[in-house]
Amino acid sequence: MTQNTQTLDGKISLVTGAGAGIGRAIALHYAKNGATVVVSDINEESGQETVNLITEFGGTASFKKSDVSKADDATALVQFAVDKYGRLDIACNNAGIAPPATPLAEVDDALWRKINSVNLDGVFYGIRAQINAMLRNNGEGGTIVNIVSILGQVGFTGLGPYVATKHAVVGLTKQVAVDYAAQKIRAIAVGPAFIKTGMEDNLDPDSRAALDDMHPIGRMGEVDEVGAVVAAVSAPGWSFVNGAYLPVDGGFLSR
Repeated sequence: MTQNTQTLDGKISLVTGAGAGIGRAIALHYAKNGATVVVSDINEESGQETVNLITEFGGTASFKKSDVSKADDATALVQFAVDKYGRLDIACNNAGIAPPATPLAEVDDALWRKINSVNLDGVFYGIRAQINAMLRNNGEGGTIVNIVSILGQVGFTGLGPYVATKHAVVGLTKQVAVDYAAQKIRAIAVGPAFIKTGMEDNLDPDSRAALDDMHPIGRMGEVDEVGAVVAAVSAPGWSFVNGAYLPVDGGFLSR
């Protein structure tokens, strides 16, 4: 019987920032496609809620609290997955934060360091630990997906630190491909545009409409649309795609 290369059956995965929003959608799509999921978040309550949602439909998941900005937490998260399930096949580095809109020359050291510590340092710490685990997969390697946003490709008014970190993560993604493709470890950067996570509900009607209008499709994206793409690119059928940046943006970057 031919193996279905579009499912994640038997794969052990982890997702950071999986307590809500895009991260939760990714974790759910991983589980619905057959993967076991290690759910990670700094918020224990919301992370456990994601685990409960997965187990409710018969999936397998566990929660591990982790602060991605701490190297020791990144190492402990990967070790948790390996200790509990025997290996790590797929990792999605989703956790990230955005600064308040601030002109670049007004960004102080504390704000710059805060955004970098999560969005760049956190992804590097995760990648480093994940690669070391995947190198022990008996030559089968693994897949790393980094969530980077459309702002990994373009600038955006007032979001300098965020833009810089997301561009840098695209570079890290390419470097994984260069350094580890021969060991069957691949990395893909996924770039969502503006996605409905609930935060948009706090905007006034004009600002909300403006977000829709930024996308040629005429609307913001849904978290499930991102989750579905991440699950798809994590599947074995995408094995020749490595170091790529994939926008999920309703045409935003095509304007």
